[in-house]
Amino acid sequence: MRFVAAAMVFAFHAQAMNPYASKSAQAVTKALFGVGGFSGVTFFFVLSGFVLTCAARPRDTTPRFWRRRFFKIYPNHLLTFVASIFLLTVITGQGARVSDGLLNLLLLQSWSTTLDVRISINPVAWSLSCELLFYILFPFIIKLVNKVRPERLVLWTILSAASVLALPIVAGVLPAGPMLPYGFSDLQLYYVFHCPAGQLLTFVFGMFLAKVVLAGRRLPLKLGGAVALTVAVYFITPMFGPLFQFGSLMAIPLGLLVAAAAVADLDRVPTFLGSRLMVWLGNISFAFYLWHYTIIVAGHQWLGQGENWSTLTSAVVEVLLFAVALVVAWVTFKFFEQPIMKRFASPRRALGPAAVTTVPTGDQVDRAA
Repeated sequence: MRFVAAAMVFAFHAQAMNPYASKSAQAVTKALFGVGGFSGVTFFFVLSGFVLTCAARPRDTTPRFWRRRFFKIYPNHLLTFVASIFLLTVITGQGARVSDGLLNLLLLQSWSTTLDVRISINPVAWSLSCELLFYILFPFIIKLVNKVRPERLVLWTILSAASVLALPIVAGVLPAGPMLPYGFSDLQLYYVFHCPAGQLLTFVFGMFLAKVVLAGRRLPLKLGGAVALTVAVYFITPMFGPLFQFGSLMAIPLGLLVAAAAVADLDRVPTFLGSRLMVWLGNISFAFYLWHYTIIVAGHQWLGQGENWSTLTSAVVEVLLFAVALVVAWVTFKFFEQPIMKRFASPRRALGPAAVTTVPTGDQVDRAA
């Protein structure tokens, strides 16, 4: 499922380049993928809280946890950060401000209320700025979540979901500032989507869902129903207004999808998500996510920045760029990410088993967490 989410983010950024000469083709791709990027990132935030909670190790320590998370995300971030700097300075002829570069390097860019800062260098890395906050706070939040009695888990999960749903409502009443042409302001976009403190609510929602599954509580939907609900909410989301398209509404069905997939895995129900192909794609999804925007921009720059092509040509270009991103992601995972994780992520002494040994995408816990 992680790769499906990453692929949706790719499709969102690909259609945002407006490659189609046909207005109808552009309208169709926007209808299909216009909220895909926001939904994909929301999925990652929910899944992150869910998986980390499921994979919590009884004898783990906070420094060891931080060490694993650092070597999981930062080397890939640094690699793609350098590549994006190269893209800006050599390929496009543009530069980057030193202040933006420093914030990106330290994964602090999402604390800026200025959009140009948040999406500078490698734009997709803003989400890692949020993940950094999640990882710093997780060892402390999990202690509080673990204190919730099993009979109250469903109530706390509902309250957590409500806090996520409240984000666009709160963003709509806070001071907005100058409006953008899309029906919202830069500040509103920050409140509802880019702000790490706001997205922490989505992460905690994933944590509570994990506790519900671990407690053996019955879910309202099985995997098939969760898939149907996710697809339905995805296509009706634009009807709720611009601020709801940024993932708050999608967090609920996506969370149920993650939880239902986890239950299916625990019950050993065979699904496509557990196939060798999906496990492999899940393994390379993080590298794919960090590389894809740079590859899309570079590809369009080399093929003719700002040019529009026929529907068939545009589709071929996007498929080729997708394939390039896939190959680059595999090379990064195989020869960079995986060796670093094996060498540096954990001390040689074993920490003991995780709380569960199966996660919703069919991947192994040590790969996801």
